[in-house]
Order: sequence, then C-alpha cells, then structure tokens
Amino acid sequence: MRALALVLVAALIAFGAYQFYLKNMPTTDAGTASTQAINLTGVRMDLLQIAQAERGNQALNSKCASMEELMSSGSLSMARPGREGYAYEVNCGSGSDFEVVARHAPAPEGSPIRYPTLAIDSSMQVREIQ
Repeated sequence: MRALALVLVAALIAFGAYQFYLKNMPTTDAGTASTQAINLTGVRMDLLQIAQAERGNQALNSKCASMEELMSSGSLSMARPGREGYAYEVNCGSGSDFEVVARHAPAPEGSPIRYPTLAIDSSMQVREIQ
C-alpha cells in the first residue's frame, strides 16, 4: 500500500512539472506558437546584422544599399535574404534613414499561428509593425 502511495505521489509531481514547464512555456510574441521562438529570435538577429551592415555601408559610401548590394559587396555575410519563410527587404529613406523589414506570408485561414512582421531602423531597435 505504501509503494502505491509513493508511485501516486511521484506521478502527481511529474504531471505538475509537465503542466508548469511544458504546457505553459512562454512565447516571444503574443499569438505565436512556442515553437516559433527560435525562428523569431533568428529573424531578430538577422535584422540586427543587416542593420549593422547598412550602417557600415552608409559610413563608407554615404548612401543606402539594397539587400542585394549588401550581400554582393561582402558587407553582409548571409547566404540568402530570408529565414524560415521570412523575406528581408531594405527600404531607404532620406539621408541616413533606412528600415529593414522581415515579412512572412500569412498563415492559412483558421490557423492559430501568427507570423509577426518585424522591422528595424537606424535606431537599431527591432519592433513589430502592422
């Protein structure tokens, strides 16, 4: 009887740990799946890398460069301008203003997954845009 009670207590502790740690994992962005956290972190790191390359290019050439120009000049060491369905684009403004945007195709109708559109500008702050 005592062994059965110990097994039951151990099962309750294991279930409680499962509920607390696995089922309630935090998300990086509201409305996104916890499995997207790694991809979104990678996209944010890519945006920072692109923005730093753009700032370096502007310091050398005094002009804004497109993604293709940054990649072909060697300022940006990325194999392709995207990650896991996200595509990156550089929008040049006046003077030293620029914005790098990461967009994903919309999720299928009725899907609980949301793909946020992220952007970074010359302030070097990644933010979600609509």
